[in-house]
Amino acid sequence: MPRPFRFGASMIVPAPAEEWRAKCRRAEELGYDVILVPDHLGMVAPFPALVAAAEATVRPRLGTFVLNAGFWNPALLAREVATTDALTGGRLELGLGTGYVRAEHDSAGLPYGSPGERVDHLRHTIEELDRLLGSQEHHPRPVQRPRVPLMVGGNGDRMLRLTAEHADIAAFTGARPVPGDTTGRLLPITPDELDERVGRYRESAQGRKEPAELNLLLQMVAITEDREAAVRPLVERVPGTTVDQALELPLLLVGPLEQIVDQVLAQRERYGFTYLTVLEPYMEAFAPVMAALRGR
Repeated sequence: MPRPFRFGASMIVPAPAEEWRAKCRRAEELGYDVILVPDHLGMVAPFPALVAAAEATVRPRLGTFVLNAGFWNPALLAREVATTDALTGGRLELGLGTGYVRAEHDSAGLPYGSPGERVDHLRHTIEELDRLLGSQEHHPRPVQRPRVPLMVGGNGDRMLRLTAEHADIAAFTGARPVPGDTTGRLLPITPDELDERVGRYRESAQGRKEPAELNLLLQMVAITEDREAAVRPLVERVPGTTVDQALELPLLLVGPLEQIVDQVLAQRERYGFTYLTVLEPYMEAFAPVMAALRGR
């Protein structure tokens, strides 16, 4: 039996206090299981935003999607994680990644490092968090035991091995950075390329006692009868991609409701994705899909 579906909304638009709380309450009303925040300059600071989300809601879990480990000292991060888990009543899910936007590091005056150095720092961060938060001497104390659930996001071989070793949730983007770009632009990967990446993760995860939950970030949701018109603006921004190729991408859900539901079920069968995250602009559009998938 596959895992039950879970659905997350990534809140990417900063807002004043009351508007922020109203957005989080709306996510709960729509049925989202997790309210998520990113870790990019120009967006909300993750931990206070999640505490505010917890104050406005009752049911959803609250996650970072995902923290840029290069922004964080492990000891200071352990304090933030423990405090936030306590202030949210044990609803926190911690997402971590290496970071992929060099321009943000430059703006913050922080070293970016090579891909290998960034993965090394992420590994060190994860191991230090386990050590610190697992110690009875560490204060403050998180609520959840044995630890706050850990999501790791990344597609490279070393990242997939690290994810297989440590993560409760393995997050896939369905995209990769544009070579040579420092601003964080991403190019979608094909269904076959995603097959290969998930397969590589599964090879690394063969020795796990329990399988991880697999997450996919969806970049677009549109319930429509005119699929080609819906994806054409995207195609114009991605050189070399045709409309037909775009419509096959796993990270796009475009079409009539029944077709989208069938696509999600087929992707669960093919890749194993049971935890789906949508970006905030598509939160309302995805709600009927969630409703149709409950219990499937």
